[in-house]
Amino acid sequence: MKIGWIGTGIMGLSMSGHIQANGHELFVFNRTKNSAEPLLAKGACWCDSPADVAARSEVLFTIVGLPEDVEDIYFGENGIFSVEGDCRIVVDMTTSRPSLAKMISRKAEDKGIDSLDAPVSGGDVGAKAGTLAIMVGGRRNIFHKVLPLFQLMGQDISFMGGPGAGQNTKMCNQILVAGTMIGVCESLLYASKLGLDQDAVIRIIGKGAAGSWSINNLGPRIVKGDYEPGFIVNHFIKDMRIALEEATEVGLSLPGLGLVCQLYLAVKAQGHGCSGTQALFIALESLNGGRL
Repeated sequence: MKIGWIGTGIMGLSMSGHIQANGHELFVFNRTKNSAEPLLAKGACWCDSPADVAARSEVLFTIVGLPEDVEDIYFGENGIFSVEGDCRIVVDMTTSRPSLAKMISRKAEDKGIDSLDAPVSGGDVGAKAGTLAIMVGGRRNIFHKVLPLFQLMGQDISFMGGPGAGQNTKMCNQILVAGTMIGVCESLLYASKLGLDQDAVIRIIGKGAAGSWSINNLGPRIVKGDYEPGFIVNHFIKDMRIALEEATEVGLSLPGLGLVCQLYLAVKAQGHGCSGTQALFIALESLNGGRL
């Protein structure tokens, strides 16, 4: 198939690489061309705008940073919806606002094409391994049409309901991750303060009731002082704010999420907005007088 791909960052580069490796013709756009070079070197076609991608592809995937970016690439002057072409299905895999997913769905329907919202979980590790969890909203029959492509990128793929349901499910994911991350960091702070071998702690508690993706994958990075991003702090703050706003809309109070969001704002204020989410450890260290 002719597959369009917009967004070749930490996640998108690996995800689109799996599509390309399985023989599909790839049409690519990214704000900075150099990040798409690994795909172009293997035969992907560079496009000069989102509109150009839409004009040349049958199924078009997008995964960018912020809801504002999503709006621009879909509704902007040279956006996906600004042209007529071969594109029959658009799939936004950005973690974004459920309301925006519904807006994309309505506009796509007006143009006679279909859309899915399909955010992912699993970080850079899952993107590279092709083992992402993919949560999908839209029409079920369109989900089944795109499923073979999803299976190239992910291992656990679920249809969650109508337009926006994928994004709402991802908010559930991010709420849980937020609570888990503060637990991971405080657990390792405690281990450090008490003189325990942090790697040994991770190995044993990661196999019991406290086991989680975060402790097993990000815990070792914290111990090494590795704060390179699998998922960056700025984007996580964006996700938590979306979840808090959506919760407010339905009259729901999420005090735990609010607390973690404030702590991550402190991480950003300390200059770690582009670090990985495990950099929460740094902020919690500073509350305890610095490096333990």
